[in-house]
Amino acid sequence: MGFFQRLKDGLSKTRGNFTARVDDLVENTQFIDDDFYEELTDILILSDAGVAASERIIEALKHEVSDKKIRDAKEAREVFKRLIVDQMKIGRPPLRWPMVMLVVGVNGVGKTTTVGKLALRFQELGRSVMLAAADTFRAAADEQLRVWAERAHVPMISQAMGSDPAAVVYDALQAAKARKTDLLIVDTAGRLHNKKNLMDELGKIRRIIDREYPEAAVRSMLILDATTGQNGLQQARQFKEAAEINGIVLTKLDGTAKGGIAIAIQQELQIPVWYVGVGEGIDDLQAFDPEEFVNALF
Repeated sequence: MGFFQRLKDGLSKTRGNFTARVDDLVENTQFIDDDFYEELTDILILSDAGVAASERIIEALKHEVSDKKIRDAKEAREVFKRLIVDQMKIGRPPLRWPMVMLVVGVNGVGKTTTVGKLALRFQELGRSVMLAAADTFRAAADEQLRVWAERAHVPMISQAMGSDPAAVVYDALQAAKARKTDLLIVDTAGRLHNKKNLMDELGKIRRIIDREYPEAAVRSMLILDATTGQNGLQQARQFKEAAEINGIVLTKLDGTAKGGIAIAIQQELQIPVWYVGVGEGIDDLQAFDPEEFVNALF
């Protein structure tokens, strides 16, 4: 099964909550009026697209419908669909090597699994990859990451449980430089976004990377569980305040009726969704494409 089909299947719950309601509205609309726009806004908000993003999309729809004198709700639906795509397009810098990818997020979002899938993905693209086990607090984290390292046939740098995560990162940076590794992926401890000491530790790790490996591009990737909806958006806001976040990996899209969170993240935070996960398989993490996402949604 191709990724588009898996994405389409994975978004089935969101489609039932979102697209089916849009289609019902279009089918029962004789005149495009304020009630039509109000109902569309509600549908967006209920799919967790967020109030700000929803209102922005609807305002753009009103202007285009008015300018083009659109009277047919089905034609308005196509404009609506295109506007969602347009609102989700955010420029992202090109990949540059060597790179350090700092993977952050709260507990339980699939962070370590995502690290393993990213390692496999970049290795398949012909890049040399190394993993750093900087989650030294959770007993199973090292073992779980080692399984992925072995599966991807990539080296992993770790220390004993309870070690200073910054020390693990320091060792990994030296190893990555010595081996001329293209990509070092750092798995950090799942931290509560409102715990200042853990956020300070994240800042410490980032400073060590900047000091020890200034020639490397650094990408901070925030892993969010799509099933948490607006709570995930709040996490993203607080992580953004505490640390520079370059991109989002949205996991578990196949388990939520709130897939509109992808719209909210990109619009309200201006942080691009780089990858989406729609299952537990190795190939179920793929680069995010707004047009493909909206096509699968509709």
